[in-house]
Amino acid sequence: MQRYDAIVIGGGLVGSAIAYGLVRARLRVTLVDEGDMAFRASRGNFGLVWVQSKGDGAPDYQRWTRRSADQWPRLAAELENKTGIPVGHERPGGVHLCLDEPELEARHALMERMRVQSGNLGFDYRMIDRRELSDMLPGLGPTVNGASWTPYDGHANPLNLLHALHKGFTGNGGHYLPNSTVTEAAAAPGDFRIRLAAGEIGAPKVVLAAGLGNADLAPHFGLSAPVKPLKGQILITERAQHVLPMPITRIRQTVEGSIMLGDSQEDAGFDTSQGPTVMQAIARRAVLSFPWLRDLQIVRAWAALRVMPPDGPPIYDQSERFPGAFSANCHSGVTLAATHANVLAPMFADGALDPELELFSAKRFDVSATA
Repeated sequence: MQRYDAIVIGGGLVGSAIAYGLVRARLRVTLVDEGDMAFRASRGNFGLVWVQSKGDGAPDYQRWTRRSADQWPRLAAELENKTGIPVGHERPGGVHLCLDEPELEARHALMERMRVQSGNLGFDYRMIDRRELSDMLPGLGPTVNGASWTPYDGHANPLNLLHALHKGFTGNGGHYLPNSTVTEAAAAPGDFRIRLAAGEIGAPKVVLAAGLGNADLAPHFGLSAPVKPLKGQILITERAQHVLPMPITRIRQTVEGSIMLGDSQEDAGFDTSQGPTVMQAIARRAVLSFPWLRDLQIVRAWAALRVMPPDGPPIYDQSERFPGAFSANCHSGVTLAATHANVLAPMFADGALDPELELFSAKRFDVSATA
């Protein structure tokens, strides 16, 4: 049996960022990656590093998200320096377009709630009228009547990010096990054994970061991960001249010039098929926002499954029954990559979660405990 200091189960963006942070803390780590047979959100991600709409009613989540967005430039520069892979991070701020007055009023109310809930941290936002927005975004459609803007938002290339995290992990001495599925697990405090088809591995620490797979894995380690799938569909246009200077909630131009159009939120179980009705709705809103988009060809489309906790914010826990077993569950693998690598991984390495993360525990779903 191969022994390590820590085992990370899940090779998507969440697990890879944590594994990268653990090897950076000089732990001997193995990363168990089921591969593309998994319901992986990482390869279907829209690529936003987004703050402005996350954390309404959950100010701790707003602060955690802001913290990650602030640390993203450091992570992007470090990964490119270590691996030579540019992750395409830009932080010009971002906008959410509103197509009618009720949408604009609702968005303004959301932004103001988040400002109030932010407390001393503060939350800078602006509601932008159509005249100013037309100067910012060329070719705006006539139905767009305003937008919200914050300076915190940005975007990145999620595939390059995943590649860079994997390369940075192995470059720092991490052991990567691709196409590996956990077939059996044995847990004791500070002693965890994982059975794979290729053999058994063990470590005093284990991190469950297997996305939707955590729901089944967690009980073996005295943990709870009540996550469910939420389908999102995305359309990709042919490459075009760069015209969008910043990301928009549902529209993002990549470094290469392609324009990504999204996104849907569908409670469809584990179905990853694409539906013409939803695709038409995505395209229609995009063309209402920018009529010139109708002249571009759609060259690719896909659906992927978000990893959704019941109330939206992440779930981070250490097992009380089996100390040394941790779980990380969230739907914002790109946005939270920086805090996962720079903040959460060092906590796992030290063997304890900071009290600031107590509100992210799955205990919040235990009605008897919160009554």
